[in-house]
Amino acid sequence: MHRLQELSAAGEFEEAEARARALAAAPRVWGGDPLIVSWLARSSAATAAIRHGRGAETLPELETLITEVERTVEGGPDLRAMLLGLRSNRVAVLVQQDRCTEAEAEAKDILRAITRLAHLTEVRDTELAALINLAAALNGQGRYEEAEAIARGNLTRADELTADDLRHILARSLNGQGQYEEALAEVRRLAPVGRADSGTVDLAKAQALHGLGNRGEAEATARRALTACEQLLHPAHPRTQEARTLLALVTAEDPAPE
Repeated sequence: MHRLQELSAAGEFEEAEARARALAAAPRVWGGDPLIVSWLARSSAATAAIRHGRGAETLPELETLITEVERTVEGGPDLRAMLLGLRSNRVAVLVQQDRCTEAEAEAKDILRAITRLAHLTEVRDTELAALINLAAALNGQGRYEEAEAIARGNLTRADELTADDLRHILARSLNGQGQYEEALAEVRRLAPVGRADSGTVDLAKAQALHGLGNRGEAEATARRALTACEQLLHPAHPRTQEARTLLALVTAEDPAPE
C-alpha cells in the first residue's frame, strides 16, 4: 500500500492504478483480511484515477465501494476513517463536475463525522482534505470570502504539501474577489508542482494577470498552463477545459483603444 501511495504522489497515476487493481484482484497474496485489503486497493486505484483526471469515469465505482464499506462501518474506527476518505474523494469529483452544492453538503457531513471519530483514531489528514474540498466547493459557488477564511484558518497547521493545496484555494478565492495583487503574492509562495497539480499555478497567475490588465503576460501564462495540462493530465481532466476557457477569454478581448 505504501508503494501505491508513493507512485500516486510521484504522479505515476497509470502505474499506481494498475498495481492497485492487480492487488484488489488477488488480495490474499499480501496477507491480512482479504476484504479490507481489496477495499484499500480499490480505494488507491480510485484515488490515482481521480488525480489523473478521470473522476467522472471513476465516480460510479467509487460510490459502489462506499456502499460496500458503509455496510460494515461498525467494524471499527479504522474502517470508519477509510469510509470518510472515500467520501472525501467523492467530494473532489463532485467539485470537478461543478456539482458544488452537493459537494458542500457532503464535505460538511464528513466534517461532522470526523468530530465523532477524532477521539478514536487519527483524522487530521482526512479533516484537512475535507476542508480543502469544502473550500473548493465554496469557490465553485462564488462564495470566495468563505473559501478564503477556510484556507487562511488552516495554513498554520498544514504540512508543506497541504499548505500548497490551501494556497491554491486561497489564490483562487482572491482572484474571485478581484484581489489580484494578493493572489499573485500567494502564487509566488507555491512550491514547484507535481503532475497532479499541472497547470494550477499558471492558471491562478494568468487569472490574476488578466484581472490586472496584463494581457500579453496573461496569454503566455495561460498557454503554458494549457500545454502542461494537455501533456501531463488525462484529456478528460476538467482543468484542461478551464485553461482553454481562460485562454479563449484572454485572446478574445481586443486591446483597449488609446
